[in-house]
Amino acid sequence: MRFITNPANARWLWLSALVVLLDQGTKWLAEAALAPYQPVAVLPLVNLTLMYNEGAAFSFLAGAGGWQRWFFVAIAFLMTLVLTLWLLRLAARERLTALALALVVGGAVGNLIDRVLTGRVVDYIDVSLPFIPLRMFNPWPAFNIADSAISIGVVLMLILAFRKESAQGAPSS
Repeated sequence: MRFITNPANARWLWLSALVVLLDQGTKWLAEAALAPYQPVAVLPLVNLTLMYNEGAAFSFLAGAGGWQRWFFVAIAFLMTLVLTLWLLRLAARERLTALALALVVGGAVGNLIDRVLTGRVVDYIDVSLPFIPLRMFNPWPAFNIADSAISIGVVLMLILAFRKESAQGAPSS
């Protein structure tokens, strides 16, 4: 295929598949073991609380009337396709970028499965952050393994971008 310049990078998709399996498995366990919106304390400031999100991050557009389901499905599908193609085009030395992209792809597919099958994403990890004074972020919105993988992948990409930018901006001697 002409879009794939480095087929060896397909090996990174095992990580995406692992994220999807862990995400879907833990969501299944959460739905089997937890009652909706009934917190179960597991650590100080950490609860397992089964919740459903029909919107995007922070329940964005959750009450939009249903059209957002297919909008978010389309966005997730397109982003997964673009990020997978990017991953398959990376040079072999770009391992951290490949790791970041594989995490984001796995997380996107995990939440995409929920949206296609049920129209909502299953969230169950509920963290309170007492050091954040804004009530709107305390407790922190519930999340899942897919959300965690996406967040870690995006943070990695930001670190790589800043590292690359600072290296390009450094004066040469």
